[in-house]
Amino acid sequence: MSQLGKIWVILNPAAGKGKAAKQYPKIERFLHSKSANFEILLTKGPGDALNMARDLPIGENDVAVAAGGDGTCNEVVNGLLTRSHDSKKPLFGILPVGRGNDFAATPGIPHDIEKALQIILDAKEKPLDAGFVKGGFFPDGRYFVNGVGIGFDTKVGFEAAKMKLKSGITYVVGALITVIRYEPSPVLQIRYDDKEATLPAVLVSVVNGRRMGGSFYMGPNALLDDGLLDICYVKHIKSRFGLLKIISHYTKGTQGKLEGVTFGRGVHFHLKALEGGMAAHCDGETVCYDGKELEITCIPNALRFIGA
Repeated sequence: MSQLGKIWVILNPAAGKGKAAKQYPKIERFLHSKSANFEILLTKGPGDALNMARDLPIGENDVAVAAGGDGTCNEVVNGLLTRSHDSKKPLFGILPVGRGNDFAATPGIPHDIEKALQIILDAKEKPLDAGFVKGGFFPDGRYFVNGVGIGFDTKVGFEAAKMKLKSGITYVVGALITVIRYEPSPVLQIRYDDKEATLPAVLVSVVNGRRMGGSFYMGPNALLDDGLLDICYVKHIKSRFGLLKIISHYTKGTQGKLEGVTFGRGVHFHLKALEGGMAAHCDGETVCYDGKELEITCIPNALRFIGA
C-alpha cells in the first residue's frame, strides 16, 4: 500500500457524451470530505489529458487519475509513460465516467463515483502492464493498457462514435450495422513469439484487459500483470448469421468453443496485411483505417496502478 501523496484528477468533461462534466462537483465534494490533497484539471480537447499527465509536477507517490472513458485513460497513460523526469514508475488510477469504460471492467473499478474514489484513497498499489503499438497514425508508437482491436470491432467503434444513444446501446447498434454491411476480411499474416498463422481474419484482438466495445470479452482470461498480452483471432465467416453467432459468444467470453477462433499469449506480435488493409484502434483511439503492418509489444510492469 502506498503512502498516497497528492491526487491529480484529469477530468475529461466531454466523456460519456458530456455526462462526465456532471461528476465534477461529486468528485470535489467527496475528496473535500475526506480532507484529501487534490486538484482537478479539466481537459478542453483531444491531447490535453496526455499533455497534462506528461507535464504534471508529481512526486513519486502522487497519483494521476484519469476521469473519463477509455480514451482519457489512454491519453493519461501515454502522458505518464513519456515523462522523462520520474525516478520511480508513475502511480495511476481511474474514475470510469466515460461511455464504454472497458478498461475499468478488468480490475473491477465500480462506476459509482464515491466507491471509485474510495479505492483511490485506499491506495492499494498493484503492477500494471502496458502495450505498445507501432504503425498507422503512430509510426513512433502509442501505449495502451486495455487492447488493440483489428477488423470488425474497430468498425463497430467507428459506427458507435457517430451515435448519440446511451453508451451500451451504441456498440450493439454499431455491431448490427457492421454485420449488415459485412465487408471482405483482409488476409493477415500473424506472428507472435514462436507462432505464425496466415488467414482471412474478420477480427483480431491483442489485449491486456478483458473487455472492449462496451460488452465484448475479447480476452476473457487476460491478466493485467502477467507480462503477456492475449490474442484472439477469428477466421473470416462466410455468412452474416455465422458472424452474429460469434458476436453473441463474445458477450459471454465463450467464443473459444467455436470453430475458427484461436487464442494465444505472447510478448511481441507482428501483423501484416497480405491482401486488403487493417482497420485498427488501441483503447478506442484510431490507429489506422487501412493499415498494412502493425507491431505490438508488451511492456511488463510499466505502471503502478491503484486497484480494488
